[in-house]
Amino acid sequence: MQTELSKTLGVEHAVFGFTPFPAVAAAISRAGGFGVLGAVRYTAPDDLKRDLDWIEAHVDGKPYGLDVVMPAKKVEGVSEADVEAMIPEGHRQFVRDTLAKYGVPELADGEASGWRITGWMEQVARTQLDVAFDYPIRLLANALGSPPADVVDRAHDQDVLVAALAGSARHAVKHRDAGIDIIVAQGYEAGGHTGEIATMVLTPEVVDAVAPLPVLAAGGIGSGQQVAAALSLGAQGVWLGSMWLTTTEADLSSPAVTRKLLAAGSGDTVRSRALTGKPARQLRTEWTDAWDDPSGPGTLPMPLQGLLVAEALTRIQKYEVGPLLGTPVGQIVGRMTSERSVQAVFDDLTRGFEQAVDRINRIAGRSGT
Repeated sequence: MQTELSKTLGVEHAVFGFTPFPAVAAAISRAGGFGVLGAVRYTAPDDLKRDLDWIEAHVDGKPYGLDVVMPAKKVEGVSEADVEAMIPEGHRQFVRDTLAKYGVPELADGEASGWRITGWMEQVARTQLDVAFDYPIRLLANALGSPPADVVDRAHDQDVLVAALAGSARHAVKHRDAGIDIIVAQGYEAGGHTGEIATMVLTPEVVDAVAPLPVLAAGGIGSGQQVAAALSLGAQGVWLGSMWLTTTEADLSSPAVTRKLLAAGSGDTVRSRALTGKPARQLRTEWTDAWDDPSGPGTLPMPLQGLLVAEALTRIQKYEVGPLLGTPVGQIVGRMTSERSVQAVFDDLTRGFEQAVDRINRIAGRSGT
């Protein structure tokens, strides 16, 4: 599964794996792919440094990258406290009422909530980059479009390629014009924040719009046959995220979440604003249903929604409140039916890819390879 891009980066397979778990990122690179560590949860620079040190010690010299969440436009002089003050009391009461309805216990005195939206703020992302550029990362990806121009320049000065996610050909052209090196065409099927266009339609549109820039196809890809389809549409690789959630190297905070993922079908996800305020595909739960119910207050825009629900989600996860328990994941969850190692996932991908190529060769009247 080699392409011009994978050869440029020195990896065996053109499979780019996004994950919040250092052990998964390192395993992806060791297996011949390109591991990309998600940095959004690292609000303390020392924590990111610790995990990048770990990757360096366990990646066997293979290349890897970092994914940040950085808005292209900077907002000056706005603190987290300023944003918190903008949350209406009615929305806070809705959260309290919903948690009480399902008997979700309070956190212990002095116990802080887990993930906070601060990882989405530019000043936090810049501290992450100050750490990351001390390491031999080969790729910097941004999940909120093109990063600021000075960040792109800084990456290029250090021979680091820059990737940006796009949900439409129009967005992809903006990325190209901003000096981005790789476009990730993320289809409707993908987990997390995603747009309205399906991967099968989006990928060739983006490939044509930004040629000759390399494009990675993302969303609904979890088999070697789907990798072959993506490459046949003109992509130079695939970007996989959800598939790694049920690998043995993953460190999900709740075993109950893993069980729900393994039991879910491809129709058990929903695009909801309940998590961050922007449409994000995730497991459908009674929590997402409550926020999407027209009788409720509705979600707040980013970043207000993320700050509003941060403590609630920590409580739901800590106490494993089944009806409310979910996680971002794509429609490919229907193929995630067992816990496997990252290497086992790659074995299946390469086997399925070879079968797909042989089948197309037979259809085209050529001998298999």
